[in-house]
Amino acid sequence: MIEQVYKMTLGDKKAVEKIIFDENVHYLHMVFNESEGLPEHYSNSTVYMTVLRGILSIQLDEQDNHEYEAGTVLKIPFKTKMNVRNLHPDTLELIVVKAPAPKQ
Repeated sequence: MIEQVYKMTLGDKKAVEKIIFDENVHYLHMVFNESEGLPEHYSNSTVYMTVLRGILSIQLDEQDNHEYEAGTVLKIPFKTKMNVRNLHPDTLELIVVKAPAPKQ
């Protein structure tokens, strides 16, 4: 078999899964329920964030909180302060791609 196959968890339970984590790309799957999210941090690569379901509440650098619904793709520059949260009752599900993969 030539292809590599990866699986991600399906459901509503909180998850931050490193699906593909190699020298080329970091591909993550995240699920957050209301009031859950990531600790505030700075992006360590260009980040592409796809909202699969729910509403993403995100504050970047010093700007106000913005909200994005399912079907939205964001491109977030390298070294941007990020505060990612779910402030709504519906489950938030994201795919996050870091490309190029961050250098450690």
